[in-house]
Amino acid sequence: MSTPTRVCFELRIRPEMVDDYIARHSPVWPEMLDEIAASGRRNYSLFLADGGRLIGYYETDDDEASQAYLAASPVAAKWEQSMQEFFVDLGGRADQAATPLREVFNLADQRGGASGE
Repeated sequence: MSTPTRVCFELRIRPEMVDDYIARHSPVWPEMLDEIAASGRRNYSLFLADGGRLIGYYETDDDEASQAYLAASPVAAKWEQSMQEFFVDLGGRADQAATPLREVFNLADQRGGASGE
């Protein structure tokens, strides 16, 4: 079994809209959840820090295919359009234009792929 690609990204939420951003994700539209899963993303999480700093993480077997799937999805386009007002200095859809972060450490990788770590 191949190791999934781990993707971490950063976005900025307008500080005055953080509460509304959280509310919009409680819950996310069921059809959007289905599209995320259909794109091949799993273990998807968003983490919010003070000041509107948002960190996202997911795993996928093929990130390019996942990105392409969501880019072509009418449901994802509608969701991203509804979310656009929350983001600071974002050129395009959040699912396509988020700033990726480089992974510099992973416990399981360094321990030889030991599971459960």
